[in-house]
Amino acid sequence: MKILITGGAGFIGSNLVRWILDNTQHTGVVFDALTYAGNLENLGGCLDSHRFTFVRGSVTDRESVSRVMALQRFDAVIHLAAETHVDRSIISADQFVSTNVMGTLVMLESARDNGVTRFVHVSTDEVYGDLGEFDFPFTESHPLRPSSPYAASKAASDHLVQSFIRTFNIDCVITRCSNNYGPFQFPEKFIPLMIVNAMEARTLPIYGDGKQRRDWLHVNDHCRGLLLALERGMPGEVYNFGSGHEASNIEIAQSLVAQMAASAELIKYVADRPGHDRRYALNNSKAKSQLGWEPEVDIEDGLRATISWYSEHSKWCNNVRTGEYRLYYERQYHEEL
Repeated sequence: MKILITGGAGFIGSNLVRWILDNTQHTGVVFDALTYAGNLENLGGCLDSHRFTFVRGSVTDRESVSRVMALQRFDAVIHLAAETHVDRSIISADQFVSTNVMGTLVMLESARDNGVTRFVHVSTDEVYGDLGEFDFPFTESHPLRPSSPYAASKAASDHLVQSFIRTFNIDCVITRCSNNYGPFQFPEKFIPLMIVNAMEARTLPIYGDGKQRRDWLHVNDHCRGLLLALERGMPGEVYNFGSGHEASNIEIAQSLVAQMAASAELIKYVADRPGHDRRYALNNSKAKSQLGWEPEVDIEDGLRATISWYSEHSKWCNNVRTGEYRLYYERQYHEEL
């Protein structure tokens, strides 16, 4: 297939491009606005292949989206482009509504207009809200009860996709994943923040009591799931990708500190953020039965590999911290339609 990957210069998107290049014969285009979380350095080496090219553009720009869709004639879209950081959405939700809701609408309309035969919409477990301590993990039929402006914008985009399935009979699949971690994740996210700070003996800030529990999924397991959803997913279905590896934020921080031989005194509790969900967990039995997907990366092995990656990529971390990565596009690579 020829695939358009929106947000493909971000954390999950860049790992997905690598997974496609290493494990399939698909070709495609990365379409990314290169906002603060989009980094062309994440695709280092990938664009040397004849199988993938890069086009800079925003999913909210109808003209740019229509142009790339009409010229390239894609078989499928994997729609990853989104604002994702909860804290930023609490400070200002405008960009989240614009990118996550209006951007999804633009992509759906353009896909319909240009004969795209499969649309994979990548969502999040946060649309479900949170679970009590003894609640069963979320299934795909659980009602959506988002807690943050970010989660609400993703829930709205999910509803848009479902409306296009019902009204226009387009072939869409929705995936909802638990918390991802792994290489190329922007350091404002929890696990890379802990790793980078520990490497530099800086404070590891833990919200509230640190007992918020998450289902931690390695990005490679997620990428395998997305390809299976693309290739095997039933039209109109939703698939949860959860690892079954639940751990609290403080447990993750303590594990990282131990593995890195850092001082436990670096861990500091800070004021909790508003509306902080206590627990996420996903029932992945549908993905197992319909897609043949299983999580493969053990949490401790995954954390160990992630620590190694950040330790070996100090230049990438420094470029992100200083903002140097935002100049990479102009210096290294530019492709116009």
